[in-house]
Parts: sequence; structure tokens; C-alpha cells
Amino acid sequence: MATVLVAVLLVLVVCRFVPDLAHLRIFSWWRVWLDRLGSKSAESALAIGVGAPVLLCVLLQWVLHGRLFGLSAFVFAVAMLFYCWGPRDLERDVEAVEKAPDSERRTAAAQALRPDGQSAALPFESEALVAATFDAALKRWFGVLFWFAVLGPAGALLYRLVQMLACMPEYAGERTTRAAAVLDWLPAHLMALALALASNFDAVFKTWRDWHAAQHGYFDLDPGFLDAIARASVDADVAAGDGYAQDVHSPLVALDDALVLVRRILVVWLTVIALIVLAGWFG
Repeated sequence: MATVLVAVLLVLVVCRFVPDLAHLRIFSWWRVWLDRLGSKSAESALAIGVGAPVLLCVLLQWVLHGRLFGLSAFVFAVAMLFYCWGPRDLERDVEAVEKAPDSERRTAAAQALRPDGQSAALPFESEALVAATFDAALKRWFGVLFWFAVLGPAGALLYRLVQMLACMPEYAGERTTRAAAVLDWLPAHLMALALALASNFDAVFKTWRDWHAAQHGYFDLDPGFLDAIARASVDADVAAGDGYAQDVHSPLVALDDALVLVRRILVVWLTVIALIVLAGWFG
């Protein structure tokens, strides 16, 4: 777990201070691999299109394990985590919206918060922007981080490829959507727990409970509860701010607070990982 913590911190530093390195996250090789399969079925895309690269990653992890006192495996892990992070920078996308000179370009910039391949336009409204920010945080940060912590570099690659596959129209379907939802379920719930700790606990817990009780079971794969608790938390957070109550429905205020909240969730996650590391050292 110490390796996970250091790797995540290194990736965050690189993303913060060398954002232009994001252009290295190129997956064109994978799209070529999918095309060469010659099949448009979701089953073959998941089993071979995703399975083969992930298996290769597992083999590399095994080969590098223990070499150069573990340094080679660590470098590979950091590189893979950075490669699967994003692929777009969430903070820069939010900043582009906030700094857009006019409403037309602001609305256009907001579209970058949606997953690649999603054709539906994002309305420039508080609820839509908050939901899009949290969904982007799940798919760009927390999903990758969770599966990296559980399965190592192969887990990060698995998550990224499945999420990309689910956004490709030619492979979209019940199986790919369900596979993506399965990988999102645990990270989304851990985001909800961290949000409750980092924000208004009552608002988050009540919204989470009511959403599931109203129309979904607690083990339903629909991640819509994340959007609901995000909106409730932002409303409570903004309304409680000094002098900002009148702006509770302002899209830019809500967007800015949504980014603040996902940063808090990240801090909670990193704190928990650090505590696990310390417990291991002193245990």
C-alpha cells in the first residue's frame, strides 16, 4: 500500500506541474487492436480486446517484480497509473469553463466534462455541471485509483479500457455498460462515504438512503446516487458559505464547489491509504 500512496502522489504532482505530459496518454494502438479483431461484438471486445492487453500488463508486472530491488516494478506502476489517469485533466477542464470570456464559449468548454464519445450536450445548469464533475472525477480519478490499489497496474488498465469501450458506439450495449458499471460500483460508494465525511454528513447520507429506497436496491449498479448526493452536498455547502447563499443556483459557483468537494474526497482517500501504511509499519 505504501507503493500505491507514493505512486498516486507522484502522478498528482506530475499532473499538477507538468500537465502537457497528458498528450502521452495515447490509446490509438488499442483502437487498432480492436479493429484487427474483425468483430464488433461486445463479448469479443471485452474478452480479447480488453483481456489481452490486461493479461500482457499482468505478465509485465510479474516479470518486473523483484528486479532492481523492486525499482523497475515501481516505475512501471507509476507510468501505468499516469497513463490511465484522466485522460483529460479535470481541474484544467473546470478552469477552462470558469475562465471562458463569454457564455457561448463557456457552454462549449463545459462539454469537455462529459466522457469521450457521449453525444448528448451538457446543459449549462448547476445540477448538470455538478453531476458531470462528479462523474468525471469517478472515471478520471477514483475508479483508476481504486482498481490500481486493488490489482496494481493491470487494475488501472482494466478500468480505463472498459470505460473507453463502454463509450464507443460500435461496442456500446448491455454487456459493456454493465461491465463499466460493475467497475464503478465500489469506487462510487467509497466516494459517497468520503463525501459524507468531508462535507455535510446528514445531507449526503439522507440523499443516498432516500435515492436507494425510492426506486433502487442498495446493490443496484446504477450510479445515479452519486449525482444525487453530489447535488445535495453542493447545495448544502454553498448555502452554508459566507455571503454565498444567494448564489446557490449559480452554475459557476456550483461548479467551483463541486471541484472543491472532489478534491476533499481525494484527500480523504489519500489519508485513509496513509493510515493503512502507518498501521502496517507500526503493526
